[in-house]
This record gives sequence, structure tokens and C-alpha cells, in this order.
Amino acid sequence: MFSKRVAQGALALASVMVMAGCASVGGGSITKGNTAADARGSAGGSTSVGANSGLERCDAPMGTIALDDGRDKDWYYAFGEATKITTIEPLLRLAIQQSNCFVVTSVGNSRTESRLAAITDKQRNSGEFRAGSKQHKGQRVAADYLMEPSIIINNEQTGKVAGGIMGIFSPLAGALAGSVENKASVVTLSLYDIRSGVQISASEGSATASNYGAAFGALGGSAAGGMSGFSRTPEGKATVAAFMDAYNGMVQSLRSYKAQQVKGGLGRGGVLNVGD
Repeated sequence: MFSKRVAQGALALASVMVMAGCASVGGGSITKGNTAADARGSAGGSTSVGANSGLERCDAPMGTIALDDGRDKDWYYAFGEATKITTIEPLLRLAIQQSNCFVVTSVGNSRTESRLAAITDKQRNSGEFRAGSKQHKGQRVAADYLMEPSIIINNEQTGKVAGGIMGIFSPLAGALAGSVENKASVVTLSLYDIRSGVQISASEGSATASNYGAAFGALGGSAAGGMSGFSRTPEGKATVAAFMDAYNGMVQSLRSYKAQQVKGGLGRGGVLNVGD
């Protein structure tokens, strides 16, 4: 009898959430600003395989880019502790290469840069590698731009699904709905011209992830197991989606990019003069 009630409650909860647009089959949902909800698939050169269909793409790259890994930022470790996600950077690198809007370099990732420097030094100076290995200086590709990600709001609880609504269908569904939470994330991306230090572009992205896997966890067994991957880190899912939202917005604005001009030239005093 209890198992039957559980099944009925779960069915009612799932049905209402799907109809309300709160859920998708498989458990959990992501509502983003105006863009792809996640980064997926692979990239090789300008070729993209299995990318999110909502990701903006460019016919040709606009330049080379360095991506700040965020390891020295105040939000970095707090974000990892809250979401159990170790880093956002690889997903951003994937999305940027899939978009074909920039050629991604290793610059900006302190660990990768350190490892490459150590390998290059060993291969160039140890004398243990074959002649003609092309380890001479002057081969690294410089980055034209620096992209800096920032997390403004993470793990913001935006509310719970009303248990009373679910209770219309089943008391058990109403009880389960009490643990359904929405977590929001707001992020920014800033793009700088490395040679001049001028900010080229800035964009904001936002997304909300529904964590109702925890509610289904009360059912036990396979019903909860199928959703556990999503429910563990709804904040992380929302943050990834928010960065995709911000990146798409940035690409859209850069398609119509016009450099800002200051009378007299940049950095030469400006036009807002002060009094004597």
C-alpha cells in the first residue's frame, strides 16, 4: 500500500512540474536568460561536434584569447565548496572553441602555463631529445584578448514549489514538493584588449536550476538514483548555464563592434576637464 502511494505521489509531482515547465524528463531543469543551458560535445580546430544548438557561432575567429582561470579570485574557492565543481574554465574553453569566435590559448591558466613552461625547458635544454625536434624559441602564439569570468550571485535561493498545489493531487506529492528549491546564479564576462588594456566588451548572464532530485530522494531506489547527478549541484548547473548566457550575449554584441573614440586620443586627458 505504501509503495503504491509513493508511486502515485511521485507521478503527481512529476506530472505537475512538467506541465508547469519546471521539469524535464530525467530530473531537474535549467532556466537561462536567453541561451544554451550548458556546454557539451567536443571541438577540434574550427570543427564542433555535439555542441549545444543554442551556442552562438562565428564564421571566422576574431583573434586569439587568454581565459582567466579565476584561481586568484575571491569567489573561486567558495564556489567550489558550495557546488563541488572544481572549475568552470574548461567548459568555457570548450564553448569558446566550439563557437569559433576566438582561438583559445593556454595563457591565463596558471597551472597549464607552468606545466608547459617546465616541459618546454626540459625538451629544449636537457640534451635528451632528438635533434630537429623544433624546440627553438619564438613559437608561442600571443593572446590578443583576455576574458575574465566573475560570479556575482551564486546559490541564491529563489523559492520553493508550493506544497499546497501538489497536495491537490496527493498528500505525499505535497510533502515532497516542500523540498523543491530553485537556485539562481548571476555572472559576468569581461573582455580586454591585452596590448592596450582597454575593455572591449562586458556581458551579464543568469540562470536558475531546479533542485527537485532531493525531493524524489525520499522515494529511494532507482527513482532517486536517476536524478542524483543533477540534484547534487544545481548551483553549479545554474552557474555553467549563466556563463553560456553571458558568452552568447557577448558574441552578439561583438558582431556589431565599433571601437570607442575619445577626442584627442585615448589616455590623453579626455574631455572632462577639471577647474583651476
